[in-house]
Amino acid sequence: MSASPFPAQLPFATLVACLRLTRTEQVGPRQWHRLMALYATPENAVEALRTKRGAPTGRSGKVLTLAPEDDILREIDATLALGGQFLTLLDSGYPAPLRHVPDAPVVLSALGDTTCLHQAGIGIVGARNASAAGLRLAESLSTELVEAGLVVISGLARGIDTAAHRGALHRRGLTVAAIAGGLDRPYPPENTALQARIAEQGAVITEAPLGTAPLGRHFPRRNRLIAGLALGCVVVEAAPHSGTLITARMAGEYGRELFAVPGSPLDPRCRGSNNLIRNGAVLTESAADILPHIASLRAGLPPVWQDTLPLLRAPAATPVPMPHSHVPQAPPPGPHPQKLPTGLAHRAAPSPPADMLPDAPPPPRATLERTQKTDVNVPQHILDLLSFTPIAVDDLIRRCQFSASVVLIALTELELSGRIITSASGYVALAGGQAETRG
Repeated sequence: MSASPFPAQLPFATLVACLRLTRTEQVGPRQWHRLMALYATPENAVEALRTKRGAPTGRSGKVLTLAPEDDILREIDATLALGGQFLTLLDSGYPAPLRHVPDAPVVLSALGDTTCLHQAGIGIVGARNASAAGLRLAESLSTELVEAGLVVISGLARGIDTAAHRGALHRRGLTVAAIAGGLDRPYPPENTALQARIAEQGAVITEAPLGTAPLGRHFPRRNRLIAGLALGCVVVEAAPHSGTLITARMAGEYGRELFAVPGSPLDPRCRGSNNLIRNGAVLTESAADILPHIASLRAGLPPVWQDTLPLLRAPAATPVPMPHSHVPQAPPPGPHPQKLPTGLAHRAAPSPPADMLPDAPPPPRATLERTQKTDVNVPQHILDLLSFTPIAVDDLIRRCQFSASVVLIALTELELSGRIITSASGYVALAGGQAETRG
């Protein structure tokens, strides 16, 4: 590998200057490059803004007001105390794939081992209100990718993102979480422990300073990180006009390969991903559909990134054997619900079952009892997890985290009302017209 034109460690004064500029209102990536073109170094730009001599104006025409140095010093101290670090466009440690994105963020805050940000990775994103079949597919796909030596990149959101991170961690693979808020503001709150595990086994990155609450306007920036870091991006369930499709669009604009998992045309959660396939995304059923594209993607990458790709390993010829009690039984042939339009469940390659993933333990009995005494709409919660692809009732029980008796009662009510279809083999799916679009 050729020597990097960037220093291995940025001088402290330069880091402070970079942060002062990026924490200044109206200074984004484009304004940053304009400042560097005018003043050559962050320190010179800070001095120009501080003295107001020839200082440039922002989009509003007003002179840019520099972020106070005391605020920046406090941010640095707090980030280091948290175990974090900073990566700037001037650092050799800045993620190579992201550096070549036109609007690459100037400063990243990170927790964990940032060397994994230089390795070849695949983004996995999808619906927050994902079906149980979609969650299982995302876990399985993530596990296969890390077994092949790839890093799994996602956004730590509920649903598909969470499943992707867990699938990678299950095999102690590397995973990167790009988040919308500060490093000290895990979101959603129930993923606090998961974020900590990712920081131990991979990396968590954000361009937001500490204390930043993850608001809606911050998520497109988070999506840019996922799209920019990855060789390609896999979409697992996405409704039309969803945030997931923003990530997919950005990935396409950055020249990344798009992959999409097909789903039932009757399920609104799959219409966006199905449309991606219609428009040229690679139809993806397992990691075997992704890995052949890696070599061709490598050919168009800058040399600094190409050097990481020989680390990829070929996937194992056969899956790791599982205890017999954990092997899901395929539904028998015949006029059963299994003949509904095929979707995610039947496309997943052999993967560890959901109950073996470490971050999804069943809730304590007290939690179950408390949940069952509240006004939680159990049938509706179950409907949200179901799709037109049949899934084993045992898997459904693990996903919804209610007691088996509560789930079975709700399933009976839903079947009697004609909203679901069940089979004697223990599979369940939505009846026609039950899927909702909610994210």
